[in-house]
Amino acid sequence: MNHHQTPNGSQIVIRNLVKAYGDNIVLDGISLDVKRSEIACLIGPSGSGKSTLLRTINGLATVDSGTIDVCGIRVTDPGPDLLRLRRQVGMIFQSYNLFPHLTVLDNITLAPLEVLKEARSQVEERARFFLDKVRLAGKEKAYPGELSGGQQQRVAIARSLAMQPDVMMFDEVTAALDPETVKEVLSTIKDVAASGVTCLIVTHEMRFAREIASVVHFTDGGRIVESGAPDKIFTAPDDARTRTFLERIL
Repeated sequence: MNHHQTPNGSQIVIRNLVKAYGDNIVLDGISLDVKRSEIACLIGPSGSGKSTLLRTINGLATVDSGTIDVCGIRVTDPGPDLLRLRRQVGMIFQSYNLFPHLTVLDNITLAPLEVLKEARSQVEERARFFLDKVRLAGKEKAYPGELSGGQQQRVAIARSLAMQPDVMMFDEVTAALDPETVKEVLSTIKDVAASGVTCLIVTHEMRFAREIASVVHFTDGGRIVESGAPDKIFTAPDDARTRTFLERIL
């Protein structure tokens, strides 16, 4: 795998990012670094810009000012190489976005075949490997509609992994799932993280964030209020806003 380094060994470097919808400032000068193989969790109240931030990193949303560098690609330049970007940055949403008319295997092999132009035998072998990784071996021929929500979410993760990205972003991926299923999906994300892929995770699952994160960023009002190791953030946060947020939900 070709790893593109940004100067300071970070794979995501964000500086002074500003994004507004009309008068509503969603990102208010955010700066953030995510290092290679780091598991970074973004926590904070709804509407604090977390999802928008992920969308700007993936080139799905434009920004008003500031810069984003991902795996050596300046995303905020005019006309960034979105194809290369999306090959290196996988993104998993709440909605699984699987193609209902394609089997599980075809859902996973579609992008590597179309985008990477790889040999079918090689792509299918890799698809089976990742299906096994997300504990869905034997479901190759199933259609998404025949699977539970948690299984569909895990197929979406396998599909993203089949592109062999350097960075994986997860946006509240457990929000629509029942508690039993949440566990399966979170343990799948843990496996992804353990395999050395850099992860940026927006989550409201605090126990999970505390367990998995190498660094936690607390966001509020479109800013990163404080960052640190999970134990520090969850037991002795410096900022009153972080304390208030955690008291409300823990």
